[in-house]
Amino acid sequence: MERLSTAFELPCDVWLVIAIKVATNSIADLCRFRMTCCVTRDVGDEDTVLRMVAIPPPHEMNWLCTEIGHPELLFREALRELYIRRNHAIGWEMLQNAASNGVDAAKYALSMELLIRMDDSEDKKGLELFRTLEAGDLLPACYSSCFAVLIISWPDEVHMLKKGEEHTVCDLTRCMTRGHMGLLYDYRRRATERGSVHGVGGADHIRCIRCRVDYEVERYVDIPRV
Repeated sequence: MERLSTAFELPCDVWLVIAIKVATNSIADLCRFRMTCCVTRDVGDEDTVLRMVAIPPPHEMNWLCTEIGHPELLFREALRELYIRRNHAIGWEMLQNAASNGVDAAKYALSMELLIRMDDSEDKKGLELFRTLEAGDLLPACYSSCFAVLIISWPDEVHMLKKGEEHTVCDLTRCMTRGHMGLLYDYRRRATERGSVHGVGGADHIRCIRCRVDYEVERYVDIPRV
């Protein structure tokens, strides 16, 4: 009796045909296909296959990223919707979803958005998110994640949320550092460009947490210029 071939014995060309067929159906199907075994994972990464992926319209990305279990992908698409495609309602919903699914970088971006909007109720939530991330020493990694998503676009394609000239999260009239974080950030950025050690440290030495928030907001909105 003739022995049937196992999946692992199929020629590479056959796997490519199968993978391309799956990819042209939907990106979700390709993700599931890649998780089947090591062979499908490798063939699913081929350039020939990836060029054929059917990308869904933006309004479908929210449920799709969640359905296939990729909150990190949801976070990246949220930033693109907010700052590149400028679909603010969709991007805002996706960002909140990614944050609720535990993506630290999404929590960071959400906190920045809330703090820039200067709404009293949202300001408190944004400050709480910032405090939690700072306590876990997660701010540098979260900033880097946002930077990595947005820096692949041309600077004039990225439209961050506008921050008013007099915008400060710190509203403490007796705070000695209030209103100076923009100057501190400019000093650090220029020092970094010169390769000076004074570019290191950020606002870590500032005692007021609201002023540290103001410094981080300066960094965040300046991502397209870095």
